[in-house]
This record gives sequence, structure tokens and C-alpha cells, in this order.
Amino acid sequence: AEFFSYFWKSVCRSPLGMSRGQILDEDISASSQWSDSTAAKYGRLDCEEGDGAWCPEIAGEPENMNEFLQIDLRSLHFITLVGTQGRHAGGIGNEFAQTYKIKYSRDGSRWISWRNRQGKEVIEGNRNAYDIVLKDLEPPIIARFVRFMPVIDHSMNVCMRVELYGCEWLDGLVSYNSPLGQQMTLNGHHIYLNDSVYDGAMGYSMTEGLGQLTDGMCGLDDFTHSHVYNVWPGYDYVGWTNESFLSGYVEIMFEFDRTRNFTTMKVHCNNMFSRRVKTFQKVVCYFRSELDWEATPISFSPVMDDVNPSARFVTVSLYNHMASAIKCQYYFSDIWMMFSEITFQSDTAMYNTTLAPPKTGPPIRDDPTHKVDDSNTRILIGCLVAIIFILVVIIVIILWRQVWQKMLEKVSRRMLDDELTASLSIQSETFTYNNNNSPSSVSSEQESNSTYERIFPLGPDYQEPSRLVRKLPEFSQTSEDTGEFQNVQEGVPHYAEADIVNLQGVTGGNTYAVPALTMDLLSGKDVAVEEFPRKLLTFKEKLGEGQFGEVHLCEAEGMQDFMDEDFSFDVIENQTVLVAVKMLRADANKNARNDFLKEIKIMSRLKGPNIIRLLAVCMSSDPLCMITEYMENGDLNQFLSRHEPEGMIALLSNAPTVSYSNLHHMASQIASGMKYLSSLNFVHRDLATRNCLVGKNYTIKIADFGMSRNLYSGDYYRIQGRAVLPIRWMSWESILLGKFTTSSDVWAFGVTLWEMLTFCKEQPYSQLSDEQVIENTGEFFRDQRRQIYLPQPPMCPDPVYKLMLSCWNRNTKERPSFQEIHQTLLDCKP
Repeated sequence: AEFFSYFWKSVCRSPLGMSRGQILDEDISASSQWSDSTAAKYGRLDCEEGDGAWCPEIAGEPENMNEFLQIDLRSLHFITLVGTQGRHAGGIGNEFAQTYKIKYSRDGSRWISWRNRQGKEVIEGNRNAYDIVLKDLEPPIIARFVRFMPVIDHSMNVCMRVELYGCEWLDGLVSYNSPLGQQMTLNGHHIYLNDSVYDGAMGYSMTEGLGQLTDGMCGLDDFTHSHVYNVWPGYDYVGWTNESFLSGYVEIMFEFDRTRNFTTMKVHCNNMFSRRVKTFQKVVCYFRSELDWEATPISFSPVMDDVNPSARFVTVSLYNHMASAIKCQYYFSDIWMMFSEITFQSDTAMYNTTLAPPKTGPPIRDDPTHKVDDSNTRILIGCLVAIIFILVVIIVIILWRQVWQKMLEKVSRRMLDDELTASLSIQSETFTYNNNNSPSSVSSEQESNSTYERIFPLGPDYQEPSRLVRKLPEFSQTSEDTGEFQNVQEGVPHYAEADIVNLQGVTGGNTYAVPALTMDLLSGKDVAVEEFPRKLLTFKEKLGEGQFGEVHLCEAEGMQDFMDEDFSFDVIENQTVLVAVKMLRADANKNARNDFLKEIKIMSRLKGPNIIRLLAVCMSSDPLCMITEYMENGDLNQFLSRHEPEGMIALLSNAPTVSYSNLHHMASQIASGMKYLSSLNFVHRDLATRNCLVGKNYTIKIADFGMSRNLYSGDYYRIQGRAVLPIRWMSWESILLGKFTTSSDVWAFGVTLWEMLTFCKEQPYSQLSDEQVIENTGEFFRDQRRQIYLPQPPMCPDPVYKLMLSCWNRNTKERPSFQEIHQTLLDCKP
């Protein structure tokens, strides 16, 4: 369910073609214009053609004006974001819309005014003529036609350039009709289960509209809470009680844009059975292909679950029925039934529409009345053959390129090894032992002379970032021209350039980058980790998975007997404890097994109080396992998103709270853990709230499971199908140059601190697309004061925001160390 929400909110944010020209001039119209040079076609974001923007001709009283710029997307789209800009025209123009409204339509005849989740129509626009202002549409809209309507007053003329962001609406659903949602009274509190964003007519029932069942937002397990900040209990769900339906079911009718071949329907249901809420007992669906409803419906009964109270998708097979409308009757299995999303999977109908579809079950393929015209069949077969031939050619080309690239990489790697051997001997980076035989580093002030053209990251997930730098013309300079890129942080190797042991982990989790010299010293020691009996592990839940292994949440019996003297669980003797088990698949290759063993050696040396500890291993037989701590409250991102800051809103919603003092305490622990890692010259490279675990009394320990979890797939950006990067947490030099140092971890700490003070209610830079986040790093490099910083959270004190800004300093040497960060947090303790 969480992944579904991330898909729509994070992935469905691509520009739809105003700025890049995919939307044609004839599909852009307006109510009026100043002149031919300010016509509708010039209202494209970030373009300066014509006189630089669309400008309406304003006559009469402005308050009576309904000027608009209209865009026809030619098909239904799911629109999550809009961007606006004024008329700059190279400094000649200074017209912009300070506020505006949006209207939209799915058929071009019925127009709907967009309102946010609190019912407000007016959107804050621009404050100057040149900056682009992006606004999330909450709720998103499903439309073919969109109108931007500037709010005009007497004080100034307005002009607009605009862009829409989203993706094509593949469901094809244009409306659903259902009974109104109802109100539940729970412990004296009202839970409002109405469809608050429905855009159709609302009387005794809801007709001709779409709303919360199609807004891409799945409800939480506990329906009394919501993903959305500052709304009422029950907001995520539309719900009904069986006391209002003598028939025993709720009927919802779905209308589609055209006749489609339906395969499945997915219904996201609440199953909090302790509150007398369950998934539906049975669903009966009828199909309408032309004007008449089929006499024989399909019926489906899901398995009832009285054990797991989690909300879930129930998938209903629709057996390839042909229909332009579906009417489903959902039968109650308890007093309440609640839905938050309903989606359909279908293909546009390819059958002759004059023929009747099969009544039930799969299509009857040998029935002559259902065969497509022979000429069409020949054309279709010819097209398929051509497509197959093209795909074969593409596959051959890809395989050839991969072989060739691997050959080049081997040659490059041999060249790099030779260079690094010489470079390391010149740098005189030496390691000595202190009294407890742990290595410490002594660095000379001599700097590396490698330029960005010679970056060869040794980790497979980090081979692409250096290519991003070529998108910016300024990076065509050599290192002698820039100078800034030499030795980003003194005393710490450049882990993307120097010889490192890069432990990516069996699950794709982004574990620590360790200097090779340090690894060589550590690997000579015996691993002081005991063998744990597999039979004492009880598997509870899969947390994540990757190419070579999985991470499972388990209960372990008798773990206290396997603890070091300096470490113990705060549990009663003989009580089971939660642990995370990293498991290497039995079919993993030799390299994966070697990496797994190296990771065990490294993890066995990490004994900081705020770092997840390696507790034991299972090495006697396959699959190999390492057992680490797991905290009972899960990761910090999910923990904070389920809570609210202390205040009136939390009191009204009866939500669990976290005080600022406790937030500050958790942030100090993260800084302490990173101070420990940096003291060993370890670089985490994926510090974020998703990689911090929460225990009793707000105890925090840093982990590395985030990348392996589908829940957080939206936090990672895939470059050219290969590199997977948490770009919203990464420093500019990590994205553009592939350099990962303690200083880049400091940058990520600033973003993590920002997440905490916003209670993880949104992604960092949520108003920017992934591409715009990367472009923003170029602004940090150019340093022309056009870079965008994360804003100060409402509950963030000025000294703490000042600390964040110092973490995001362009100059890596001017960023604070983790020791300084930890001390600063202790000094400004509330």
C-alpha cells in the first residue's frame, strides 16, 4: 500500500510537455491575449518566445474577469504538480500572477474548480517575473483539459508561463457513483469517513465524479490517522456501516473512457477488526459493454483475515471481460467496511465492438463469433514480427555494448590501480596502532591531483554519477582551472577515487565505504562473533531483498548467551528479542560470498552505542546469515510519520506525539553515532531517517537497510538504468563528482535533521522533480546564489536551522565535523 502511494506521488511527476514542446501549439488556447506575440502558445514554462509569456487582455472590472490559459492533453492524465512563471523577456517584462486558480475537465464540457484538502481554491503564485514556482496538487487531479486562471486585481497586469507534471491515467476511469461515506463515533470522537475531495455531484449519493478512491493515497493501518497533515480522523478512507444497507452490500458503479478488456480490480481495504472493520466478504460485479448490462455477473470471495489488522489490497480477477462500465456490490463481513483506493488493470478492447463479449470466465478463443477480421489479423501478425525483429536487434546491440564496456573497464581499472599505487605512496597516508590495537590515521597535507575525468568508482551502484557532470558546460574545465576539486576533505580518502573496500551488502543496502588500508588491517584479525543455532530463530517478516540476499525480521531465543560483556539486551531473561537477519542466498556467486564475509568482519568491529551491532552469525551451513540488532519501534521515518508534534492539532486529532526535546535527543544520538563512524574513517553514504532505528525511550541506532526496502524505493533515483542513488540526501560533489567523504555524510545529516523536524511528512525537495534536484546541484557548483535550500521547518529553532545550513555549505572544508555537530546540539539542548 505504501509503495502504491509512492508510485503516484513520487514517480508520476514528469513534465507533460509545455516547456519541451510535446504539447503542440494547437492544443494551447486562451480566453484572450494582449497581442499576437503574447498568445496562448507563448505560455510555456521557461521559454522566452514571442514577447515572453501569455498575457490576457483585461478590460472592464478585474473582479468579474474569468481569463484563462487552457491546455488540452489529448487524453486523461494524473496531474500531481504545476509550475508557473511570469513574463521576464530578458529583463523587459515584469508581469506575473501572484495568485491563481485551476479548473479542469475530463470531457471538455463539465468544468471543475480545484480545491486543496482544506477546501481552498486560490493557489499562491509568483513573486517575481523570472523564478519558477512549483506547487503540489493535493489532491491530484485526473483530467484531459486544464485551465490556469490568474486572480486579477487593479494593482498590476498579469502574464503567465506554465507547466503540468504527472503521467497518463492508465485506469481510464472517468467517474464512480457510490453512496455517501458515513460518520463513526469512536470513544466519544467523530471519525468522518466521507469522500471529502469528490469532484462530482453530492446529494444522497455521489455521481459523475472522482475523489479519494482514485487520489493515489492509500490509507494507514489505523484509520483514525492519516498520511495528510492537519486533517480530521478517518480522512484517508471512505466508509459505510451495514446498519444503513438492508441489502447487506454497498454498490459502486465505475464508468470508463471507452470499452476495455479488464483483467483485475484492486481494492485497498482497512482490516482493523478490533474496531469492527473488515475487508469485504464477497464482491459481485456486473459488466456493461454497450447499452445493456450482462445478465451473469462474476463473484469473488477473499480469504478473511482475523489475525493481521494491516490494511491491504484485495485483488479481484475480472477474467478479461469487455466493458465500458462495471457495477460492483461489496458485501459486509462486519459492521464497517472502508476503502481508500480502487484501481483497474485493463487493455483497450481489440475485439470487434459489434460482437457480444463472453459472459463469464476467460474469453472463448475458439468461438468463431469472437474472431477478429482476417485482414486485421494479418496486419497484427506482421507488426508483431517486425517488433520482435527490432527487439532482437536491440538486445544484440546491448549485449555487444556491455561486453565492449567490460573490456574497457578492465583496461581502465588496471590503469587506475597503477596510478593509485603511485598516488598513495606520494600522499604518505599512514596508519598506526594505538594501545588497543585499533588503527588511527595520520595524513599529510599533500592533495590528490586526480580530476573528474578519471573517476572510476569501484562500487557497481556508483559508476554513473561522474557522467552527470558533463551535462553542465562549466565542468569542461580541468582540475587546474577549478582547483576546488582537489582533496575535498583533508585526512579522509576520496572513496570514489581511492582504493576502497565498498561493501554494498547482499541486499543492495548501502553499507559503509571503508578505506582499503583500514580493511587490510582489520581483516587480519579473527572475527569474534559466535555461531548462533538456526533453530532458535523464528521468522516474522521480510524487511527487504536484493540481488544476492534478503533481510528478515526475526525473534531470537536465548540471545543473551551470545552477547559481548560490554553489551546486553534490556529484556527479561529467556525472553525472545527482535533481531534483523541478513541472509545470503545459497546460489550467490563467489564475489557475493566474499563481500558477505568482509561485511561480517567490518560489522564485528563496530561497537558504538548508536550503531547497530552484529550479534551473531550462522556460518555452519547455507544460507549464510548475520544477525544484527533490531529496535522494537522500527525505523525513524515510519516512527515520526505516525506521530505529531505536541500542540493543539495533536490534541484535536488524538494523535500520539513526540516533543521537541525528544526530537533533539534523537538528533544528538545520530550525531554521536556518525562521530563514531567518522573517527574510524568510515563513510555511511546513505544517512537518512529510514536508516535510523528507534528503541525504547527514544534510543537511536544507525543501520543500513533503507535501500533494500520497497517502502523506500521512491527515495532512490536510478540513473540510466544502473546507478541507484538517494539524490535528495546527497551533497553536490557526491552527485556530480562521485565523491563520498565524511563531509558528504555531514550534508546528509543536515537533510536527516530536516526530515525529523518536519516529522517525515514529505520528501526533501518535494516540490522538485528528480531531474530538478540534480540541476540544483549544478547551482551549488556555480555558486551564483540561485541554489535552492530546504526551508526552515515551522518548529525548528534558528540555531538548529543555522546548523543545517552549515551542513549544506558549498565548500566541504567549511562544513562542521560530526564532533562539532554533536557538541553544538548538546550546547543548544532545550
